Amino acid sequence: MWDRLSEPWPSTTTIWRILRRHNTIVDQPQKRPRTFWHRFEAAAPNECWQSDFTHWPMADGTDTQIISWLDDHSRELLHATAHTPVTGRTVIDTFVHTMDVYGPPASTLTDNGMVSPPQAGGTPSTRFARGHDGTPKQPNGFEQLLADLGIVQKNGAANHPTTQGKIERYHQTLKRWLSADGLVPTIAELDTQLARFAVIYNTQRPHWAIGRRTPHEAYTATDKAFPVVEATDRIWRVRYDQVDATGTISIRYAGKLRHLEIGRAWARKRVLLLVHGADTMIIDRVGGKVIAEHTLDASKDYQRKK
Repeated sequence: MWDRLSEPWPSTTTIWRILRRHNTIVDQPQKRPRTFWHRFEAAAPNECWQSDFTHWPMADGTDTQIISWLDDHSRELLHATAHTPVTGRTVIDTFVHTMDVYGPPASTLTDNGMVSPPQAGGTPSTRFARGHDGTPKQPNGFEQLLADLGIVQKNGAANHPTTQGKIERYHQTLKRWLSADGLVPTIAELDTQLARFAVIYNTQRPHWAIGRRTPHEAYTATDKAFPVVEATDRIWRVRYDQVDATGTISIRYAGKLRHLEIGRAWARKRVLLLVHGADTMIIDRVGGKVIAEHTLDASKDYQRKK
């Protein structure tokens, strides 16, 4: 008989090791403590944006869906709006709007349904889908936009919510705040709530995972990452831009804002801006052709196209 007073008691680890050696237990990885998880964090702002949507009720019980874009590195909430429901068009429009404010990310991380929600009449991600003849399906609108911009597309694995753990935790914080603030009767009022929440979340609420800084402090502390593409044997920085009413695009070069001549025929149209050192290329995203090129002159504010 074991005498616990006179003999050392084996540790829990020793007991588990002996039981496992004799195949008397079955490992259950899903029950591992959080210390076993591999924590991922992007190294720079805009290196990766996470996105997902969550359900939230109106005052009369009507269901809405809130779509959010979250910077992985800093936890900065870049965008949050309510819709009934989120559609594939919503994903594209909110992504483009967020790029207009923060610049494009180097990559995105969403689940498969997020790319174009099936319940909203769209189709899931086509990256891994194939037709009846075994050939890959054509990319949907969001996937094509990412490909055009040189943005790396990442999708979380099915039944693995920890892949998008940051935005899942953000959803919990958002819902607690909305519950405390009270249900509202209209989408417009809910969007106003979300705008107020974004200010609090980004600037007033320190986050333990980023050194007790606020997300906005972490987002603005270092240089942003950006997408790149290879063309003409060069690596070009990519920007998704809109030509202004005067037919120009603004870009910062050599410490000053420069205005690139594009042409009034392109006013208010969205284009791709590729930058490599002092050289630029402006590409029509619809037609794919080069519509303007520049070699930037640091002595001039207005840059005429070649």
